[in-house]
Amino acid sequence: MKKIERDSIKKSLVTFKDVMKHYRGFAFGIVFILITLFLAILSFFSPYDPRIWNAVPKDLSPSLTYLLGTNTVGQDVFWLLTFATRNSLILGFVTATVAMVIGTVVGLVSGYKGKVTDKVLMSINDSFLVLPSLPILILIASFMGARLNMVAMGLILSLFSWPWSGRQVRSMVLSLREREFTYMAEFSGMSMFKIVFSEYLPFIIPLIFANFINTILWALGMEITLSIFGLSSLEIPTIGTMIYWGMQYQAMFRGIWWWIASPVVFSVLLFVSLFLVSSGINTFLDPRTRLQRLRTIGREHEERKEVRPE
Repeated sequence: MKKIERDSIKKSLVTFKDVMKHYRGFAFGIVFILITLFLAILSFFSPYDPRIWNAVPKDLSPSLTYLLGTNTVGQDVFWLLTFATRNSLILGFVTATVAMVIGTVVGLVSGYKGKVTDKVLMSINDSFLVLPSLPILILIASFMGARLNMVAMGLILSLFSWPWSGRQVRSMVLSLREREFTYMAEFSGMSMFKIVFSEYLPFIIPLIFANFINTILWALGMEITLSIFGLSSLEIPTIGTMIYWGMQYQAMFRGIWWWIASPVVFSVLLFVSLFLVSSGINTFLDPRTRLQRLRTIGREHEERKEVRPE
């Protein structure tokens, strides 16, 4: 039994190595996401409080002392970026987690039950799907203002993002419901929830993970949009509020380019990294390319055996 477990672990490691080898963009995305997580953890060791102004000299360009320079209000841009990264990631993870839980449960139950249950759940799903999210979020943010912290904003954003995953999960469950193992499970007396969560969920986990990343992307984009409009809690450092304050103090026109360039460049790299990881997962799991990929990997392994000296 232990040998089988070791072999399965070894195969999974080889698979991950093959993904990193055949999808260079995936490797870049993983590396930058790890850097982002490191920056978020680094914020707990910051020597400065992000809410305090005039903690350092103003408008200094990047140097060894201040890696990303300082801004007009006397803050170290590098350490401010670590707090912004942490808060933005909290927002993204809260939004994606709540949205994935709701969407996955709705999609699983709706796809398996069908009939009236499917119609009711999909009617609710589609009602949220067609809502104009940006105007509603602008209205909510204008009323809540400073009370809109990262967790509250994440919960609100999740209400507009879960229907997409619900639709996708349902479509996959509809195909799984016609498989032979579903009939076998039903004949053996398994309950609906046991079939859905023990039989179907393993097939849907890769899709859930890809949707999780896409939801984080969407949440970060909405936060930046609301912050640039001044409709979020501006005293909380996020990527969006850093851009907002840089624009308010006209950083580019005054030559303090590092103040606004740091969050903009970082957000672009983060968006690209998340997209590459999501795209790599989707491509790797695509059945149309899986056979071709396995043939390529098998051919490379055979070539290594032929070249290997006896």
